[in-house]
Order: sequence, then C-alpha cells, then structure tokens
Amino acid sequence: MFKPLDLGFTRLKNRVVMGSMHTGLEDIVGGYKKLAAFYAERARGGVGLIVTGGVSPDFCGQVSLPSARLSHWWQLYRHRRMTTAVHEAGAKICLQLLHAGRYAFHPFAVAPSAIKAPISRFRPRAMSQRKIEKTINAYVHSAVLAKRAGYDGVEIMGSEGYLINQFICKHTNERDDQWGGSYENRIRFALEIVQQTRQAVGRDFIIIYRLSMLDLLEDGSDWQEITHLAREIEKAGATLINTGIGWHEVRIPTIAAMVPRAAFTWVTARLKDVVSVPLITSNRINMPEQVEQALADGDADMVSMARPFLADPDFMLKASQGKRSRINTCIACNQGCLDKVFNKQRASCLVNPRACYETELSPGVASITKKIIVIGLGPAGMACATAAAQRGHMVTAYDLNGIGGQLNYAVRIPGKQEFNETLRYFRHAMEDNDVVVKTGETLTARQIKATECDAVVIATGVKPRMPQIEGIDHESVVSYIDVITQKVAPGKRVAIIGAGGIGFDVATLLIDNEQSQNREGWLKSWNIDIEYNRRGGLLVEQAENKSGRKIYLLQRKQTKPGKSLGKTTGWIHRVRLRQAGVEMLSGVCYEKINDQGLFIHHQKQSRLLDVDQVIICAGQESNRNLADELHASGMLVHVIGGADKALELDAERAIRQGYELALKL
Repeated sequence: MFKPLDLGFTRLKNRVVMGSMHTGLEDIVGGYKKLAAFYAERARGGVGLIVTGGVSPDFCGQVSLPSARLSHWWQLYRHRRMTTAVHEAGAKICLQLLHAGRYAFHPFAVAPSAIKAPISRFRPRAMSQRKIEKTINAYVHSAVLAKRAGYDGVEIMGSEGYLINQFICKHTNERDDQWGGSYENRIRFALEIVQQTRQAVGRDFIIIYRLSMLDLLEDGSDWQEITHLAREIEKAGATLINTGIGWHEVRIPTIAAMVPRAAFTWVTARLKDVVSVPLITSNRINMPEQVEQALADGDADMVSMARPFLADPDFMLKASQGKRSRINTCIACNQGCLDKVFNKQRASCLVNPRACYETELSPGVASITKKIIVIGLGPAGMACATAAAQRGHMVTAYDLNGIGGQLNYAVRIPGKQEFNETLRYFRHAMEDNDVVVKTGETLTARQIKATECDAVVIATGVKPRMPQIEGIDHESVVSYIDVITQKVAPGKRVAIIGAGGIGFDVATLLIDNEQSQNREGWLKSWNIDIEYNRRGGLLVEQAENKSGRKIYLLQRKQTKPGKSLGKTTGWIHRVRLRQAGVEMLSGVCYEKINDQGLFIHHQKQSRLLDVDQVIICAGQESNRNLADELHASGMLVHVIGGADKALELDAERAIRQGYELALKL
C-alpha cells in the first residue's frame, strides 16, 4: 500500500485514495475553510490522493438546492483554499464532477428520459439534443476550472445511478436518437465527456472515471458491456478507472456494516486484464490488512476508502508505523456521516466526533492539569477519559463490569461486530494516555466526596425498562440482555416487545445463520452473482433466507416498525427481517402473558400469539442513582451518555458528549 504509483506525468506516493464523500460543508457559508482544514489533516496523515465530495458541473445537476457546483470563475477562490492546503500537507487532490440527473431533489432535474427515480419526488425532464451538448460542455468547463483552481485532476462520476449511468442503462434511457437505443449510443455521453475533457485539460491532468462495474439492477449492464465501456473509457483518455457498486435506488446494501469487508474486490479483479490503466477498488475496506490483501492478490492497483478517513485522519501514518491497533476504525454504521448528509446536516463520525469539526473542536493541552474521576466506561466514559487524558489531565476511571458498556452487547449482533474495533481502539487509547483504569470496582458517593479531585464525570449508562403488563413475571419473559449474552437460550416461537433499535438487533440475532457471515454466503443471500452470468450481476432466483423460528416484532406506536433506525440503513434491517419471515406489527396493546402465550389487541381485535418466549426490548432508563445522590449532597458533577438521557441507545451522541465535555474540563 505504500508503493508509489507512476502515472507518467505525475507520481502518487502510495496506493490509497481517500474516496469521495459529501460532508455537508460544501453547502454552508464558510464551509470551504472548514473543508480545507478537514482535507489537510487527512493529507498530513499520509493519504496519497484525495477525491472531494461530488460537485455539479451546472445548475440542473445539483443534488439539491443549493449544493456544490463549479461553473464560474468567481467560485475558484474557495477551491484554491482547499487545493493549497492539501498540497502544502503533501497530498494530491481531485475534484469529483457529479451530475445528479434524475436523482436530483429539486424541480429542475433532467435525465435521458422522463422517468422518475424511486428515491426522488421530482420527475425529470427529458434532455434535448441541445441540453445534452450543453451538459457535456459544462463537464469540460468545470474540469478546466478545476485545473485553474489547483486540482491535480477530476473524477467523473459515472456510477451509482447518477446522470452518466442513467444514459448507459436501458433502465433509464428510452431514447431512440444518437444518445439511446444501441449500447454504443448509450455510452456516447460518457465517452464524449471523457474525450472532450482530456482534450481541454491536456495530458498532465488526472482523469479518474468511476465506472459502474456492478449495477445490481435487473436490466443493468452485463459483463460484456462493462468490459467494452472500460476499453472505450481508456481510449478516451482516462488516467485511472475507479469501481462503482450498485445504484442508490437498489435495495441491496453495498457499504453498510453488515456487508463483509472487501465484499466487492472480486468485480474489480475481473476487469484487471481488460484495460491497461490502473484500477481502483472500493467498498467496505476499512483496515490496512484488507488494503494489502487486495493489492497483493492483484485485484486492483489502488484502494479507495472514504469513511475510514473520517474515523481516523492518521490511518496511513499509523499503518506505516505498524500501529494497526491504534487506528480508530470506521464501523460502517453510516450514523454520523451519510445519515446526517441525507438529512441535510453536517457529517461527522460516530467514533470520531472531531471529523468535519476540525476548526471548532481543538484538543489542545489544558492550561491547568486536573485530577478527574470518571465513573462508567461505556462509550461516553471511554471517550471522555481518553480525550481528557490526551489534554494532560490525570484521569482515573472506574467500571464494575469492565470497559465497553452497551457496546459489549452490540458486538454480539450480526453485522455489528465492527464495534470490537472501537473497543480495541479505546482500550489502547486509554493505555497510551495513562488513564488509570480500575475495572471490577467503583466508588460510592461517600468515597467520591472524600476523594481529592477537580472534576467528577458520571457515565453509568442505562438499565432495561420493564413495561407494566399482566404476567410480566412469567417464566417465558426474558430481557434482551439475557438473550444477547446467551444466558437464556432463544425460543422457537418468540414475541419481541419493542421494535426500536434493540428489538431489531435481537430479531437479527435470532434469524442469523452462519452462511451470511462469509463473503460468498452473504453475496448469495442478497442475490448477487459472483460469476456475473446475468445483467446487473444478479442471480436468477432469490436465495432462501427464511428463519427456522417464528418471530413477532411488536410495538405500541402506530408508526412503521424501525422508523427510528438510520436513514441509510433502516431499510436494510426491515428487508432482511421480512425475507426471514418476521411478522412486524404496529399499534399493539399488550393484554397479558401466561402459559398460552402473549395476548394482544391489534387492529380492533384480540389475538393470542402462541409463543414460548417473550423478549423485552422496551427501551431503557438512565442509571443515575449515583449522580442523583451526589447532586442531592450539593456536589457538582458532570453526567453524560445514557445516564444523562436514556433515549434509543446512541453511541454517537454518547461519544460526542464525552469528547466535548473533555475539551471543557
């Protein structure tokens, strides 16, 4: 991964690309100053090449209004601020040119054909011949402006279902002119953009083309078309070809935590002997060993990672020093990044609250060294103890049960094993910063008051809430903790009370099978054909994913089960449970539990669910007895995490709260 790559006219210092990701900073006043600091910190951390978030070449191509675009000379200043900062920090940077096409969330959307996207409420206008030519010119003009702004190149976004991809596939292109019909006509738009861009910017400028190598659409491109396009893109003047996986509208996960690591490097490898330009592989590669493996196996010439650089700007530096255990690993939760961006908020990172807040959250050395006691080492306590110690404070942290708190339950859920990396990171971070960790013991309020310290932080977390239901003490009723920790064996016919995050986690645990944990088994379970025998890379028949258990997932609320789950991942959990035959019910009133099962009232009818086990996932309560006792005695303490607010378990809020408190202590 640290071997340089010679592109002829320029040289990349290593084989890792910081892939494109929108942060939301692009769209706010003063955002480019913050972006400059964000990218510069990753450049100092050792990444060789950075690709920015998508920037539209014209007004219609914006993802939403307003969003980032580069089409006028007066926009150059803010971009030069970014390129200068990155170059001074020792890396190269490319601007991604992205036209949303029918994925635009505004009424000015345009596309090859007037076919509405399922993920946008706006129907696009079909582009005229003149509009197509103007759009090609806009791409070229933006690339020329990017060169003037100091960028080392551009990435032309031709995948994930955006405009160029929409021209290529019959799924979205119903034209019968020179831009539609035959495959040669449908790829003309892409080839004209690359070819004309190359002519305009000259030979000494990087052009990356992000090619959709696996559409995951029933009527997507087949492998012969993919190879043909790749060859033509190379002839048109591309310097590098990047891997794009899936369209945004496709209901198959491609980057979420339940996707196995390096799940799609095989598709890049298939193209390796087809073209001579270097290939970049991507998707769910988050640690140095996956980078090394992909390169050593010859799957690609470079590896693109985006979110791992949100999680740890010093990823490359730590990898080069053999400090893999000190990397703050991306857990692919999407909670702090994509979920925020799609809700028009600034991105950050669950495990790194400083991401995209580099100019606001500065962990400088404290002017006065303090003695700090932290009670509880869940996410909030670990984050606070680590950050406070990094600032030079003397921190002693206690936890009766060891470090991790609720994360120790999360790691047992299929698809959430990445939290093991978070636990590993904090364990080493506290050790490296001389936090005195005392597990298996804690302090009483009296002992805390008798201790000489300057600040006390209470991070004692949460405890399960037990609902008031007749028969709640029945032997068939168990807590989610007992099931997750395998203290109690799960039943064959199960009712789960509570359809929030924990309820979905428990249901996922109960339906899981070992096959879905390895790459081949996971790909098959989501109907992906590694042999690529059909269009879009899909299998002929959907894999059988039924569970051996009868499971009911219940909630009192009338809303759709799982509505509170992440915007970009909630649908995955719902699809997976439906595939497994889980029956999800909303608007449920719980009447009683006895030897016959669970009696409920649903849709104006009484109903008996013949179950042998009832698992309670009805939320949590703050475990704040210690905090209340100290407050009652007049002592000022800081309460964070679940002890402060016991809403849905939220590691992102807990870690951010702990980190921000540490900067104030």
